[in-house]
Amino acid sequence: MPMIDVYATAGTFPDQHRLATDLAAALMTIEQVPDIPMFRQNTAAFIHDLPPGGLANVDGDTNYVRIQVLTNAGALDRGKQLAVVEQLANIAAEAAGDPGLVSRTWVLLTEAVDGGWGLAGHANTNEELVLAARAQIARIHAGQATDQ
Repeated sequence: MPMIDVYATAGTFPDQHRLATDLAAALMTIEQVPDIPMFRQNTAAFIHDLPPGGLANVDGDTNYVRIQVLTNAGALDRGKQLAVVEQLANIAAEAAGDPGLVSRTWVLLTEAVDGGWGLAGHANTNEELVLAARAQIARIHAGQATDQ
């Protein structure tokens, strides 16, 4: 259940809601997690508008984007890492209407420590997340109501 934070100068993305939804959906697809409420409701992107001058590289350029992805430990093998970086940069560039933004998008991949993934007030280990997902899948197959 990754979390995505996007940092860019205000006005970079005209439709932030669509960008957030597209990024979250892409990451769920790349991670290959089951399409269940637990993952759909807890995979999210946050778009952070920075004021003019709130972002710069050494040369003073401000037309960059930073996308930080937080996943549970071990969720992304090398192939998935490559796919996340490429696809999220492409989605951001498309959302900005600037194909050149791909080369100015920094994607940081980070992992939550085991036990560092909090849902519903509980710090979950990777094993607990897997068990919760399996339990929800079983409830869905049994036709029962699901919660997170």
